[in-house]
Amino acid sequence: MAQGWLRHLGGDRVEVDSAGTDPKGVHPLAIHVMAEVGVDISGHASDHVDTYLGEDYDLVVTVCDAARESCPVFPGARRLLHRGFEDPDYPWMTDKELADVFRRVRDDIGSFCLALVAREITGA
Repeated sequence: MAQGWLRHLGGDRVEVDSAGTDPKGVHPLAIHVMAEVGVDISGHASDHVDTYLGEDYDLVVTVCDAARESCPVFPGARRLLHRGFEDPDYPWMTDKELADVFRRVRDDIGSFCLALVAREITGA
């Protein structure tokens, strides 16, 4: 969801890659709740973080506490930033309950990304 928000909010002013330490694919509810706010992530993939280890980045952002602990070092990254978000994958919840959690997490990530884009791109 963070990748979708950053691309949506940053437009052609940002380049965004997204990866995980244990990629499982993009959850269908993530696609659904992002579409509700006009952000299409249906074409996004879930890559493994090792795919990007040799890249140079201005900023590497981790959004999962577990990933922060197990994320490899990015030697080419100028800065690192962590902001943990709830992982909304609760298999015991009903579809409606789970969709509500995904919406809450979507909105939390959206607020974070809006502030990040404002700070990093516009200097606000």
